[in-house]
Amino acid sequence: MIENILEPGSTLGVLGGGQLGAMFAGAAHRMGYRVAVWDADPEAPAHRIATHSFTAPFTDLGVRDQFAGIADAVTLEWENVPAELCEWLEGHRPMRPSGAVLRILQDRLEQKQYLSSRQLPVAAFALVESVPQLISAIDRLGLPAVCKTAKSGYDGKGQWLLRDTTDIREVEQLLENAKPGHRWILEQFIEYVRELSVLVVRNESGVYCVYPVVENRHELGILRESRVPASISLDVAEKSANLSIQAVAALQGVGVFCVELFQAQDGSLLINEIAPRPHNSGHYTLDVCTVSQFEQQVRVTCGLPLGETRLLCPAVMVNLIGEEVRSVTSRDGAYALHSTSGAAVHLYGKRIRPGRKMGHVTFTAPEALAAEELAHRFIKRIQRPA
Repeated sequence: MIENILEPGSTLGVLGGGQLGAMFAGAAHRMGYRVAVWDADPEAPAHRIATHSFTAPFTDLGVRDQFAGIADAVTLEWENVPAELCEWLEGHRPMRPSGAVLRILQDRLEQKQYLSSRQLPVAAFALVESVPQLISAIDRLGLPAVCKTAKSGYDGKGQWLLRDTTDIREVEQLLENAKPGHRWILEQFIEYVRELSVLVVRNESGVYCVYPVVENRHELGILRESRVPASISLDVAEKSANLSIQAVAALQGVGVFCVELFQAQDGSLLINEIAPRPHNSGHYTLDVCTVSQFEQQVRVTCGLPLGETRLLCPAVMVNLIGEEVRSVTSRDGAYALHSTSGAAVHLYGKRIRPGRKMGHVTFTAPEALAAEELAHRFIKRIQRPA
């Protein structure tokens, strides 16, 4: 309702200050809002454009009170924020998404159990807390299987593909040396045709909007490229969108959510994971949608009407990982990229580390094949051995 809208000039709090937080802050500033960023890392990109910065740990109760006093509403850019902090904040300010939703989604086991209990399709899974439980789960689910930490882990970290006894022994050693209470989840390995993702935005009234289905390709557990529209039939696209909407509605989620899906060999769709925030695979929206995922996050946080999700042209987003960023910041590399029609580069300003996402480039063209050709030519160049 109109009386619940936060007007421009209000301050929006964001938990986490990585590139997603920086892009949120950029959208908020453009729309006339102030931004308070809370991230313990003083070098986090969002701090550079924040109106207010907090660099204490999330456990600092004094900063918690200051943050709540400044922010008129709060959102997040990272799902590993303490859920108890979000639950406390929502007792004082609108918190989107809620701490309850975060508790479900930041724990892979809780998430799978919740979705399965709502008859939403997921891969077969089992709880693992000990070596005997691991062996029992493997006997039930078979090999290959994927073992993941229940919490944390991203870009392939905290995940092990189990194909044979050698792989099993490695995970057994981890279990033997783990701290008490640490949990893992074993999931049946899905022989998928493609990986898909869908951005769903839902407000507190249950009104939602959905973006086009994206097709993703990973390398070593890290997203390499996202293509939109996905190379799927209209029927599969419709089913993917509907399943994603059902999942977010089942959570009663308020905010921006990315639903990651597997399209299995038999054509069925399975939910892999749901992120309660904007997503790397949705970066294309910055350049080729009428309203980006980050503006939608501002809108839903402020109680504004949701924006349209129209795709203006086909696009392929390519991540710059680790040292690859040098290929676009050197004199020759920058010149070559900026000479490419339809290329839009976004650099995050982070310290270079192996496996770290340092930026992305979105390639656009009137036809999907042309955008793919530009992207694949670029990938071949940045991966060329020195």
